Parts: sequence; C-alpha cells; structure tokens
Amino acid sequence: MARMLPWRASLALFLGLGLLAGCGSGDDDSATPEACLGGADAFVDALADAPDEVLVDGTPLGECLADDQEIGQIAEVGEGLVAAATELGRRARRDPLGEPTVQLGYLVGTVEARAETTGGIHEDLALRVESAALFLPEDEILPGGFAQRYEEGLAAGRENASS
Repeated sequence: MARMLPWRASLALFLGLGLLAGCGSGDDDSATPEACLGGADAFVDALADAPDEVLVDGTPLGECLADDQEIGQIAEVGEGLVAAATELGRRARRDPLGEPTVQLGYLVGTVEARAETTGGIHEDLALRVESAALFLPEDEILPGGFAQRYEEGLAAGRENASS
C-alpha cells in the first residue's frame, strides 16, 4: 500500500499540471474569439453584410474557426453555425433570388475555406453547415436563379475567409 501512494500522488500531480496547461491565457491560435460564441443569432445578424466582409461583433467570420481549436469550442461554434445555416436556408427558400441566398452562400463558403486550412478539424462541421444550408423539403424546387445568387455568396465567403 505504501508503494501506491507515490504513484497516485504522481498521477494527481501530472493530471493537475495538464489541466493547468489547458487553461492558457487565450493568446494562442486555439482560442475562439468571444464574439463567435454568441450563437446563431449573432451569425445571422452579421451575415446581413454579405457579400461584403462579415464581422461578428468585430471579428471576421473565418476567425471563428481557429487553428488547433479545442473540440468543445468547435462544438459550440458549430452549433451556432449549423443553426444559422438552417435559418438562412429557410429564408432563402422563401426568397431564393434575395439577400438570404447570398448570405447562405457566404456562410458556407467561409466555413469550407477555413476547413481547408485548419488541418481537417473542421471538415465535418463544413459538411454539416453545407447540408443544413442546402436542405430542401421533399418536392420543393428552387428557381434557377438561386444557384447564381448562392454562388455569388459562396465566392465572397471563400475570398474573405482568409482576409
């Protein structure tokens, strides 16, 4: 029993140091800007500026998907992005030639472009955002102009993702 105590104490020290190391100052690339944690409404409101650069409370949308982002932060940001894509998709189906379609494309373009540069950690999120964005209820058809407006936003989002 005496031999177990030092091992357990060493394990506790190791785990404690690991937790402290994970609680950094937030100055590294894995820190998610606070503005990006505001949920779907914050993203939808910010996307009103598309196809111009979209800032979420002053933070470029692409910066919401940080390099080496922690899984919990990916999940929190991702939940807001998927919900925003779902809402903008609904709006775009009602007004397929309007601004919501450009905003939807911008969102998808930004997420896809950032996913290509973050070592694969956002690939699943990019697929989920695109799937939510392009969901069509059964038997619903969009007019041909939808694709053109969507592509306009997609190109702008891709371009601004790295700015």
